[in-house]
Amino acid sequence: MENILNYIEINELISTSGQPSVEQFKQIADNDFEVVINLALHNASNAIENEDKIVTDLNMAYFHIPVDFENPKASDVKLFLNTLQALGSNKVWVHCALNYRVSAFMYIYHKYVLKTPFDDIDISLFEQWSPDVTWQEIIKISYDEIKNA
Repeated sequence: MENILNYIEINELISTSGQPSVEQFKQIADNDFEVVINLALHNASNAIENEDKIVTDLNMAYFHIPVDFENPKASDVKLFLNTLQALGSNKVWVHCALNYRVSAFMYIYHKYVLKTPFDDIDISLFEQWSPDVTWQEIIKISYDEIKNA
C-alpha cells in the first residue's frame, strides 16, 4: 500500500491517498476495503476514466463527492462527514488527486468526529502542501458551520 501516492493509514478502518491506479485499486480490494470515496473532480489531471465501474467491478462500493480544489465548501465537508459516519464499520479508502483535499477533510473528521488530540493527527502532508487561505478557512471551520451548511 505504501507505493500508492501519498498513502496514509488513519486507523484499521480508514486509509487515504492520492489517485490510485487501476492496479492499485485491485490491491486496495485485496486488502479487504469495502468502500472507495473519491473527492477529486472527474476531470482531474490524474483521474481514471470509469473509476466508478472499476471500483464496483472489484466488489467495492463507490461514492463520488466532487470537491472543487479552488472552491471547497462547507456543504462538501458536511456531505463527506455524513457519508463517512454512515459507513460505520466498513473498511473505507478515501482519495483525491494528491490526498490534499482528503487530508483537510480528515483533519476535520479527527477534530469533530473522532475527537483525536491534535498531536495524534497525521498532518505530514501539510508539510508538502501549504493550504491557501481558502483551504485554511475550511480546515478551521466550526462544527456549527458544517451542520448549517
